[in-house]
Amino acid sequence: MTLSSPSRDVSGLRDYAFDWALVDVETSGVIARRDRVLSVAVVTIGPDGEQTGEFSTLLNPGCDPGPVHVHGLTAERLLGAPTFEQVAGRIGALLQDRVLVAHNAQFDYDFLAHEFARARLYLPVSQRLCTLALNRQVDPPAADMKLGTLAAHYGVEQARAHDALDDTRVLAGILRATLREAARLDLPLPLVACPPRQDVQFAPQPPKTPCAYRNPGRAEAGGPLVQGMKIAITGETATSRAELVARSVAAGLNVMSSVSRHTSALVTNEADSASAKARRAAAAGVPVIDEHTFLRLLRDVRAGTPHRGAAEGAGASGAEAPVSGAAVSASGVAAAVPGNAVAAPAPTAVPALAAAPSTPVAAVPAPRRPTPETTGRPLAGRRVLILGGTHPAAAAARTRVVELGGSAAINLSRTVTDAVLLPGGEADRRLRRMPELGLPVHDEHWLNAPGATSPATDSSSPEREAGRPPSPLVLPRGGVVDLPVPQQDAAPLWHITAAWAPQEAVDIDVVAFVLDEDEQVTSDEDFVFYGAPENPAGTVRLLTDGPAEQTIAVDLASLPPGSRKVAVAAAIDGEATFGDIGAVQVTAVPGTGAAPLARATLDAATTERTLLLAEFYRRGPVRRFRAVGQGYDDGLANLARGYGVDIAD
Repeated sequence: MTLSSPSRDVSGLRDYAFDWALVDVETSGVIARRDRVLSVAVVTIGPDGEQTGEFSTLLNPGCDPGPVHVHGLTAERLLGAPTFEQVAGRIGALLQDRVLVAHNAQFDYDFLAHEFARARLYLPVSQRLCTLALNRQVDPPAADMKLGTLAAHYGVEQARAHDALDDTRVLAGILRATLREAARLDLPLPLVACPPRQDVQFAPQPPKTPCAYRNPGRAEAGGPLVQGMKIAITGETATSRAELVARSVAAGLNVMSSVSRHTSALVTNEADSASAKARRAAAAGVPVIDEHTFLRLLRDVRAGTPHRGAAEGAGASGAEAPVSGAAVSASGVAAAVPGNAVAAPAPTAVPALAAAPSTPVAAVPAPRRPTPETTGRPLAGRRVLILGGTHPAAAAARTRVVELGGSAAINLSRTVTDAVLLPGGEADRRLRRMPELGLPVHDEHWLNAPGATSPATDSSSPEREAGRPPSPLVLPRGGVVDLPVPQQDAAPLWHITAAWAPQEAVDIDVVAFVLDEDEQVTSDEDFVFYGAPENPAGTVRLLTDGPAEQTIAVDLASLPPGSRKVAVAAAIDGEATFGDIGAVQVTAVPGTGAAPLARATLDAATTERTLLLAEFYRRGPVRRFRAVGQGYDDGLANLARGYGVDIAD
């Protein structure tokens, strides 16, 4: 079967000409280090868009196949299929010297990496492209970014959803169509360099038992232990380490793998040891208890204070006064939406760091589809791209766009309706695309009275409106929105995606901190970053979607009771600042490929190297998303220390 036709020819897209290996896997679960691949399909395509190869097979995973209602692959159907080890060589040959392409590519890549590692083989992939991430940049007028929705939008026939081979054939059509759109917008491809993965040592450690109690602080000399105390152990002990840990956990203590200023006590028989834990304990003034004393104290551990449950009262994140029955609408005004409260909260405490000021959002009733006439905001429903200008001038212009009811874009996409040209913007390569796209370009004075110009023809066309969901809520800096209560069978998996304008020779890392009521990590492993892209429980993960976009995925339902907040930040590696980078766009998305709930465009001042982007947190029974936008001149290490992470100098 050929997947190419004259109407799908991409041979003229020279900047997008690669040898591609399109991949889809069906799996027994969603955690690559634990679950297995049940079926795999690979379709190879040349730079001219012509198919060059195809392979698919069912696989015998040697385990329960998991959600049969999703993929339809029963244990009986998989019986007799080859193991992954038996077909790994053929798959590797198709991947060799090609760019791996998948929809939500990190998922497929991670599963293949683990399967190749189990087979003790090298995964021959050096670059990958995520069609989900690419379509987020293009932003076509589709209801969401799911594979089936995009197939319908691009006119690609889909016969059997969740069939690996059919999904891969559908992906081929979506890739060709999206490459044409990317060329039309002059978008750089979000190619991701893939590290070599020859073993499973990169996988996170098995999850530790969450502690149900708050940390009461330091242990007193000769005094009792209290449930929730953070205990570290170092050196040789007469009792096995496993038994010490098990007895401590059973008593309600929180056993840590490292020592920080929040550690309650260090257990060691060698107080003068030169171990890293002993040195850090001495430097931080952490009490030291020998093994014999610790075992005696374990017999009578005092009751601690349990972590507050989700159903308890307010106060987890500071006092707030949400706008009753109001939500920030797509135009930036507060619209009457029952059960969706939005407000700018009181400052969130970050230890040893200043908190972000915020301004409450006024409640102004608006109709379901805001218009300039009914809202009094002339940019309602419009998305404006700022070109050129100094960082302060561009930041002020983007702030003005939001004040006028619009959404500030940071990159050119199908949803952009207008561009504003500031001094210096004439050199922006995107400017030459505006006539072809039918987008009006305004001078810097247009934002003083934008109502005189109608939106671009393309933005109001039936093609753009057909099938599109309501636009994301536009949150100002400090703005908060309640998360909708998930449906009974829906997993409350949320994604915070951070995107910025592509940069030359500047590395930006997105990180996350899983925090308790005291705004502290319960262990260093709850600091998620490039070197540790998943916390031990697998509830918070870093997804690298491209050089100018990264995502933090949060499984809110699986967070331990003591995890009250997930804070997401971005940090620059090097001497550049966020004044050099420009704005960062933050989007909150339920699930994978769903329509976004909320979006914020954050402009730090000129000197910051670390930017606190957003938070998921719990207030009473309600989960909330907050756009923060607080910058710090210090590097990431100081922010991490403020949250209780033990960072070596």
